[in-house]
Amino acid sequence: MRQDIWKIRQVKDLKEAERRRLRSIGIEFSDFSDYYILPGFTDVHVHLREPGFLYKETIETGTGAAAAGGFTDIFSMPNLKPCSDSLRNLKVQTEAIKRRAIVRVHPYGALTRNEEGRELAAMEELAPYVIGFSDDGRGVMDDMLMEKAMIKAKALKKVVAAHCEDESFPRESSQAECKQLERDLRLVRKTGCAYHMCHVSTKESLRLIREAKEEGLDVTCETAPHYLVFSSETIEKKGNFKMNPPIKGEEDRQALLEALRDGVIDMIGTDHAPHSREEKEGAFEESAYGIVGLETAFPVLYTEMVLGGIISMERLMDLMYINPGKRFGLPVKSLEEELKGGLPDFSLWDLDEEYTVDPERFISKGKSSPFEGRRVRGRCAATVSEGRPVWIREEIK
Repeated sequence: MRQDIWKIRQVKDLKEAERRRLRSIGIEFSDFSDYYILPGFTDVHVHLREPGFLYKETIETGTGAAAAGGFTDIFSMPNLKPCSDSLRNLKVQTEAIKRRAIVRVHPYGALTRNEEGRELAAMEELAPYVIGFSDDGRGVMDDMLMEKAMIKAKALKKVVAAHCEDESFPRESSQAECKQLERDLRLVRKTGCAYHMCHVSTKESLRLIREAKEEGLDVTCETAPHYLVFSSETIEKKGNFKMNPPIKGEEDRQALLEALRDGVIDMIGTDHAPHSREEKEGAFEESAYGIVGLETAFPVLYTEMVLGGIISMERLMDLMYINPGKRFGLPVKSLEEELKGGLPDFSLWDLDEEYTVDPERFISKGKSSPFEGRRVRGRCAATVSEGRPVWIREEIK
């Protein structure tokens, strides 16, 4: 029988000691009595853009967007300037995180120098300070180099989080994704490394992951909300629908929904990738790859997947909190444990509020969202990280 780590409860149903705990950290019971208390979510796939691209996003705006979306832990990708491929370069990012982050940020280290796929990054010196290794945004084309990276990651007890893209195929094709995944799984079988596939988008990739899990390989995967909601037949040819990997066909979307239900997909990552308005408002062909997602992830998934009857609320908590923590070694606690003492993490939600997604209200600098204008239910009222409210909706302050 399933034992749920996090049981969903309304604030008004908490015990008196738990209500006192909320009041002690600035959450007034009377203001939130009908709201639901949910975990502080974990997003394993975020681009914060600092250092190097502050016109797109900053640590301050990116972590602010995370808090507004109910996230207390986010994993930042290394494709920055300088790239997080050495301890010296990583420190530029971690110093900015220390000064300006309002939620916990766990950086990835790069797999290869400057993510160029020619030589390994300084993985040994990075390992104590990173959550895993990734060249996200680029697939590592050199088979021998990827094998060396996996051997090194295994020795360092770190996960390889792979962007699967074989550049010998058109990016829009399923082959670009699944052929490199097929190569990677052969190397996982050979090296025994812990492997995580980023943003799975095709039915062929899901079949390979399903078979790898049945074989007993140490493999997990994520998908993103936009791949679950849209298909190539339903998107518009404008910048807020352009991302990498591109959205695939309806058969792929249905396969993703099936994998969401049966557990082949382990977690949701938003692939939050902000750009400036100029980079996203031109013609589709010239638009930059990437959309924002931190502030819409839970409302979209709750509306489309839970209220839509695809998965249960408990399964959504697995995808957004429990499984990411277990895979990457973060603490996973029950609600009772969070409210018992220490420095709790959680988020408060009005699950009945219905509204239209308006990117102009985003805290993120990025405003490009495929969910713009979509009706959703569920609005974050407050987020508490390490015992401190880091987000409270303006209307209820």
